[in-house]
Amino acid sequence: MIEPTLVAGIQPGGQLTITTDVENYPGFADPVMGPWLMEQMQKQAENVGTKLVYDTIVKADLSQRPFRLEADSGTVFTADTLVIATGAQARWLGLPSEQDYMGAGVSACATCDGFFYRNREVVVVGGGNTAVEEALYLANLASKVTLVHRRDSLRAEKILQDRLFRNPKIEVVWDHQVDEILGGGEPKGVTGVRLKNTGNGELREISTDGVFIAIGHAPSVELFKDQLTLKPNGYLETAPDSTKTSIPGVFAAGDVTDDIYRQAVTAAGMGCMAALEAEKFLAEHETASTRQAAE
Repeated sequence: MIEPTLVAGIQPGGQLTITTDVENYPGFADPVMGPWLMEQMQKQAENVGTKLVYDTIVKADLSQRPFRLEADSGTVFTADTLVIATGAQARWLGLPSEQDYMGAGVSACATCDGFFYRNREVVVVGGGNTAVEEALYLANLASKVTLVHRRDSLRAEKILQDRLFRNPKIEVVWDHQVDEILGGGEPKGVTGVRLKNTGNGELREISTDGVFIAIGHAPSVELFKDQLTLKPNGYLETAPDSTKTSIPGVFAAGDVTDDIYRQAVTAAGMGCMAALEAEKFLAEHETASTRQAAE
């Protein structure tokens, strides 16, 4: 009998829990809230027999089966198969000032923190889909949104760019990168950013009340990077048309391996694939064990 256990991690539900309107998930004629959708998925999983554990895995040993997973609480889990669905986390600029003002004017989630900046000015950093979506969302709250991009064109989908350029509350600063995040006061807060021209190196400062970093995501592979094969960009590698990783019995699904689509529906589809492949793996090994015992 299969006994699935889901260890939820630091952010149960992943990135969808910090997403407001989800418009492209099948089955809903109108947009639904990300947290609500994840709550429904959790209830569905529990309803079909999944044991949900609120803990965080801090160490994984995939050298032999059963695989051994150690949680932050000290609990040790063993598993005959493992599905890795750890997702991806926001990338940061790497500036010391970015860390200094984290939670005090610097954020990587507009839907989480945008309401703090109602009728205030904000800066969004990036040039892809994430950055444009964040800017558009913030334009509904802030008095002005400045999008800072280090190149002279955006990488975002054309439909998103069209919406961005039509929005009168959004200004784009081309060919610049953030050199420093400025602030002060008590309690401390962001007051501006110093920008550096990527062409001639000239510096300029603009005032702002908040900075939203939207330069993409990094897959959460720290537990497995020395045990499983990774793609050149750091995502877990899986076999073609499969969720199988480089270790038999270990499968990967969602944004931890998907570096192309990164959508809720594709992550759910990969989760289904992983579950089916894990079930097949267990059945095949049970049959093999039964055959060996009979011999």
